Amino acid sequence: MKRILCYGDSNTWGWSPITKERYDDQTRWTRVLARALGAEYEVIEEGLNGRTTVWDDPIEGYNRNGYNYLLPCLETHCPLDLVTIMLGTNDLKKRFSLTASDIALGAGVLVKAVQQSTAGRKAKAPPVLLMAPPPVGRLTEFAEEFEEATEKSKKLGDRYRQVVQELGCAYLDTSTLIVSSDVDGIHLDLEEHAKLGHTMAGIIQELLMSA
Repeated sequence: MKRILCYGDSNTWGWSPITKERYDDQTRWTRVLARALGAEYEVIEEGLNGRTTVWDDPIEGYNRNGYNYLLPCLETHCPLDLVTIMLGTNDLKKRFSLTASDIALGAGVLVKAVQQSTAGRKAKAPPVLLMAPPPVGRLTEFAEEFEEATEKSKKLGDRYRQVVQELGCAYLDTSTLIVSSDVDGIHLDLEEHAKLGHTMAGIIQELLMSA
């Protein structure tokens, strides 16, 4: 059985912009992915609301730092055949005052941590698929928290691509596939979860066949 770790924030956890609760097992993109891949794959959901790439959040808690939890998470779930990382949206919060390049570099630190780990088969490093999050949309309730984030988020795809070229991992710019909800500008509507899950299934199968 192939084991896939999906590491992310509220859009991996499955936050619904309408109900402000978690989407059910039929809706979350990680569960859509698991069904599309079939019984020969195990998809491990590791999403946390508010998770950043490598930054401590003094408001929501230092446990939101994605780097701090990544290494124990890898050790918990090993052996792994693939790790997907979709983080960066929360780095856009006004309180961090980060550039798009800084956010991409933070994502790169996570990729390198996986590449230097022994969490794969035979104590080797598992391959990594870095996913640039979709740009921030029309902000409503999060407008003050994510002030100036919309334009900055549009640069993430290119900045992440530069990091990937340096690190040599797989890459998906999700802005070519999905959009953030018009309800809050941050989270994904259920249709976007379905699109992401089905597309990811094909990408993962191809990656693991060529690994």
